[in-house]
Amino acid sequence: MRTPSVIVLLLFIFAFVMADMNRFDSYARQQTQQRDTLGVDDTLVPIKRDSTFDKRSDSVAADTTTLDSLQLAIRKHNQLIDDSIRLDSLNRKRANGIDAPVEYTAEDSLVYNAKSKTTHLYGSSTVKYENMDLKSEKIYMSMDSNLVHATGAIKDTTTKALEGTPVFKLGQDSYESDTMAFNFKTKKGLINNVYTQQEEGFLRSERSKRDSSGVVYMEHGRYTTCDKKHPDFYIALSRGKVRPGKDVVFGPAHLVVADVPLPLAVPYGFFPFTKSYSSGFIMPSYGDEMDRGFYLRDGGYYFAISDKIDLKLLGEIYTKGSWGISLASNYNKRYRYSGSLFLSYQDSKTGDKGLPDFSRQQSYKIQWSHRQDPKANPFSSLSASVNFASSSYERNNLTSLYNPQALTQSTRTSSVSWSTTFSSIGLSLSSSMNLSQNMRDSSIALTMPDLNISISRFYPFKRKHVVGNERWYEKIAVSYTGRFSNSIQTKEDKLFKSNLIKDWRNGFQHDIPVNANFTLFDYLNVNPSFNFTDRMYTNKIHRSWDAASQKVVNDTTYGFHNVYNWSLNLGMSTKLYGMFIPNRKIFGDKVQAIRHVLTPSVSFSYAPDFGARRYGYYDYYQKTDADGNVSLVGYSPYESGMYSVPGRGRSGNISFDLGNNIEMKVKSDKDSTGMKKVSIIDELGLSMSYNMAAKEKPLSDLNMRIRLKWWKNYTFNLNARFASYAYELDENGRPYEGNHTEWGMGRFGRFQGMSQNISYTLTPEKLKKLFTGSHDDEDEDEQNKNDIEGRDTDIESNIDDNMIEGQHGAKKKQKAGKAETDDDGYMAFKIPWSLTFGYGITMSENRDLKKFNYKTMRYPYKFTQTLNVSGNVRISDGWNISFSSGYDFENHAMSMTTASLQRDLHCFNMSCSVVLAPYTSYNFTFRANAATLADALKYDKRSGYSNAVQWY
Repeated sequence: MRTPSVIVLLLFIFAFVMADMNRFDSYARQQTQQRDTLGVDDTLVPIKRDSTFDKRSDSVAADTTTLDSLQLAIRKHNQLIDDSIRLDSLNRKRANGIDAPVEYTAEDSLVYNAKSKTTHLYGSSTVKYENMDLKSEKIYMSMDSNLVHATGAIKDTTTKALEGTPVFKLGQDSYESDTMAFNFKTKKGLINNVYTQQEEGFLRSERSKRDSSGVVYMEHGRYTTCDKKHPDFYIALSRGKVRPGKDVVFGPAHLVVADVPLPLAVPYGFFPFTKSYSSGFIMPSYGDEMDRGFYLRDGGYYFAISDKIDLKLLGEIYTKGSWGISLASNYNKRYRYSGSLFLSYQDSKTGDKGLPDFSRQQSYKIQWSHRQDPKANPFSSLSASVNFASSSYERNNLTSLYNPQALTQSTRTSSVSWSTTFSSIGLSLSSSMNLSQNMRDSSIALTMPDLNISISRFYPFKRKHVVGNERWYEKIAVSYTGRFSNSIQTKEDKLFKSNLIKDWRNGFQHDIPVNANFTLFDYLNVNPSFNFTDRMYTNKIHRSWDAASQKVVNDTTYGFHNVYNWSLNLGMSTKLYGMFIPNRKIFGDKVQAIRHVLTPSVSFSYAPDFGARRYGYYDYYQKTDADGNVSLVGYSPYESGMYSVPGRGRSGNISFDLGNNIEMKVKSDKDSTGMKKVSIIDELGLSMSYNMAAKEKPLSDLNMRIRLKWWKNYTFNLNARFASYAYELDENGRPYEGNHTEWGMGRFGRFQGMSQNISYTLTPEKLKKLFTGSHDDEDEDEQNKNDIEGRDTDIESNIDDNMIEGQHGAKKKQKAGKAETDDDGYMAFKIPWSLTFGYGITMSENRDLKKFNYKTMRYPYKFTQTLNVSGNVRISDGWNISFSSGYDFENHAMSMTTASLQRDLHCFNMSCSVVLAPYTSYNFTFRANAATLADALKYDKRSGYSNAVQWY
């Protein structure tokens, strides 16, 4: 009984399993058909199922949870079938399939229709496919047609303005529009009211179409460089073609300013946007010139060699035979170097050939600018600034004819310098080439090379392993400086014909200073030094007198000649402090103490007479004039050398300098416990010297200086000089400076003059403080701190003062972003302005013989005064007015007076400048701010240079 029942049960289970397997096979075939329809290979890209699809799969999964082990067996059984299906789907994708997953989100809601395979997204929706990124308020997608459609939503029924309009990004291109449609497969799109940015320009069109390559075709477009939503100006384009990152080509277009169409139109044009270089032809400009005829100039070809270097070849030709060619190149290697090169040659022919007025001139110009990045090599650098041209180049260059500054420029300078440092041994090398060119007489002064060698200070006697105290000889320091120069002064047409030995001046100079620093008796600083200078020349000039021709004859001999000199110096200085505490009963307790710092210093220098015959640096020749008078004339055979020759005469100078500083420490008014320092005399100094070797007038003039800091932001400086020797009368009764001193005649010395410059800048803040005495809290806190801490005159205590002041300034700038308001809450009305006054006065002796006072033996004094006034007024954020003027007290007339006006028009800039005296001229400029349109949209009006001439 039990055996038949078991067999029946087994048969029932077998039938159930076979039915279940057939069910799974039909489900697998259904899934394969769906994957083939979508054209997606699930072995490579996982399919994201929507909510509808998930419900369907859940129902199937519920039916298949009966026997998990049987499901595993079935999957293994169908593995071969699935693999073959996947391989087949790779080889034969459907024509309407997509190549990557589509990711989409919606903040509000998402509606998916599985039957039509369409999706509706609502509320800040996004769709991402490959490098495409779309954001919009409403998005519709059709997976069968690979089409996505996006638009904004009307949230305000009164204005009916669209919000959340589509923002479409494809790679580096970005487009904003009202409505757009895009095909995933073909990469084509149709856009209404598109808005995009290309470099500095902004494009907008009513209707646009994008092809698969990214080119956008526009209809009724606008191009502008104004970043406002409603631009100040734009160029209205009837048709346009935009190649992103390259250019915009358009048909008929006209300019619109402030929504007013202007009668400025062009039949066609283009705006380049490309960041990379591209080669192409350069269209020439044409014109007519009276001397050289009709011309075509500045035409040629531009070679885009690479991102690091380019080349531009330009030419010009005239109908009367003149021609020219120029080469211009720019190069730049990031973090290494950058520069530019310009070469130009001109063959100018003026007049008619065969007639007396015919002339031909060949001219050239070389410009080279090179700059090395400081990060490239911290131990070596190379820089160049070359500007060399033949004297006839600017006269023949058409551009210079309309540039008065180029015509009147009399001097050109050029330089090339190189330097390197060997920090391990303290050696520095530098070399330079310097050229000065006078355009008026075509003379040049060239130095090539100018080599400098220097070794930093080292201590030859310092022990490597120091034991005990430092010895006195270990403080001896030695350094070295060498210089080699080779120069010439000649005309430009003789430069390349000159002889290096006979025409060039050259020499080598060595400077070896030896110095030390000692302290004697713990208070006296002693600084001895020894300086040795050696010069090496390749020639010397002997002179003789030719009695027959009555002239000097020079005889140059070539060879190696050594010229040296040396000197000794000794300096001693110290500081003496004196403290005075006033009597409390008489002066009260306000003044705590008065300190006087006295700084005397004495220095001695000695040098022998290198004009002695034993040195051979000076010689004599006998001169016999036409009357038979014989005289000896002294000269130096090396006086034409590069580094001159040591001076004649022995010197033994004793110099004396005395400095004084007086300060007072008082109680602070802000803090009862704090103290502040008040400077009475910041410095009062006297200096004078005495030459022991001089036979006449050994005393020098007395120089006096004074510096006062009685005001917070102003320092008074005054320098004066007192002559040591009095005036005497010669045989003709004319005054001259004699050998008798003023000091021995009961006088302090003859006052010879002084000079002083005073300047002050007035601002609204200073004017407010002047009349109301109020100031900001920040200024008050800073003033209190300065009152408490004071400011010491010792150098060591002032090291960090600049850093502290900079920190206070940074704190002020942090509050600069807040707009100030008045008591009613409105923005405070302010017109920033500044007015600067400058006054200079010089007092000196008026050495006019007619005004000499024979009774007092003095010349009268004359005063030279200058007065300058400059100001700046910013009447609004866009308006700025500046001016400068002055008064000439000698001519009793106004000095050069200028005024300028600048107006920032957001997209445009307008400036006007006027020179009122002594010459009258004006300059008016109106141009677009963007570099793309700076040369296209501009207007310049200026007075000619011939109008700025004052006739007498």
